[in-house]
Amino acid sequence: MSKKTRNILLAATGVILLAVLVYQIPFVKSRLSWRIEVFQIYVKNAINPPGPVPTALPVTPIPVTPTSAATGTPVAQLAPSITPTATFPPLPAQAFMTSPPYEKQTPNNCGPATLSMALHMYGWEGKQSDISDLIKPVSQDRNVNPEELRYYVRTQAGWLNLEYRVGGNIELLKRLLAANYPVIVESVTALNPGDALGPTDDLWAAHYLLITGYDDAAQEFTVQDAYRGPDLKISYAQLEADWRPFNNLYIVMYFPQFEEEMKTLLASDWDPDLNRQNALTSSQAATATDSADAFSWFNYGSNLVYFERYEEAALAYDKAREIGLPLRMFRYQFGPFLAYFHSGRNDDLLVLTDYARGVTEMSEEAWLWYGYGLYRKGDYEGALKAWQKADSINPNFFEDQAQKAIQLIQ
Repeated sequence: MSKKTRNILLAATGVILLAVLVYQIPFVKSRLSWRIEVFQIYVKNAINPPGPVPTALPVTPIPVTPTSAATGTPVAQLAPSITPTATFPPLPAQAFMTSPPYEKQTPNNCGPATLSMALHMYGWEGKQSDISDLIKPVSQDRNVNPEELRYYVRTQAGWLNLEYRVGGNIELLKRLLAANYPVIVESVTALNPGDALGPTDDLWAAHYLLITGYDDAAQEFTVQDAYRGPDLKISYAQLEADWRPFNNLYIVMYFPQFEEEMKTLLASDWDPDLNRQNALTSSQAATATDSADAFSWFNYGSNLVYFERYEEAALAYDKAREIGLPLRMFRYQFGPFLAYFHSGRNDDLLVLTDYARGVTEMSEEAWLWYGYGLYRKGDYEGALKAWQKADSINPNFFEDQAQKAIQLIQ
């Protein structure tokens, strides 16, 4: 070997060793590991694209009696637990709160980052990693549910209360903002092309936004967007369109001593059962319009699931799948898994959870319900492996549902 060749090899080895050392720096590793993972997923999906959401298998409808999930009371007999406020005083033409310190989300971390910004508005002094370390300890976990955000606040910031409801509207958001309550909503965002799963990716994803103000003259909200930047503007119409695929879900926090004020602001929607009944009525009406789309049917199905009307919910989800849903839909919403499982449609459960795993491999919810499908099919070994996978993604998942499932076999 010539001296020149030896020097080149030594230099190349030195560069590789330096790169390995630099990669161990936490900031560099978090940035590069995310890009490496995205590249690997892109290559995999370029070779074997996930394709569209599969349509439902043939099924015969099963009549059921609508009941409340919480009480077993027929839905038609549900009554408000509080007296709804019939009218509200006129709202100001605009309302703005002081924006919190902006926090750019780390990969897959819009939920913790958005909650962190909201908590800062109530005097909290932590950061998004404090939240994600508890509710999504594996960074590749790509979804945080509202229940997980509520769990963090109730266990780690117990001097605050957090509630979430569905079926929100623009007037309600303005009413909360005018009363000095910031609101978190779950909505759609278009991902940057660099975050694509593959060449056929629709770039559709869920995203939390923190709303801190509104302006009627401009017809727009001010939002803190952990993905795109602080103090951005979004029109009322655009927010409504982006919000609807997630059943118009909204999250509010308040000090316990102001609970009566929050009850007044939410009116009949303060009661969770009545809130869902309101949403069910509205979503059912939406499916009967000429503009009904996949999200209309999906929301209807989700509201039916709340009341344990699983057979009807499954049929609504069938319709949503027939019309066509974004490929990431089952990364964020899992009502179909419950509907198909509880209505005995195990083949549909397996098909859909298998598809969800193919799109989002690091999804504890998809693995959990895939495991239940395998268990019901009699594949106990496969079910155990699926539940172990769910547990590895998020050991704290819903108070460790995966571990509870594993106990069925062990």
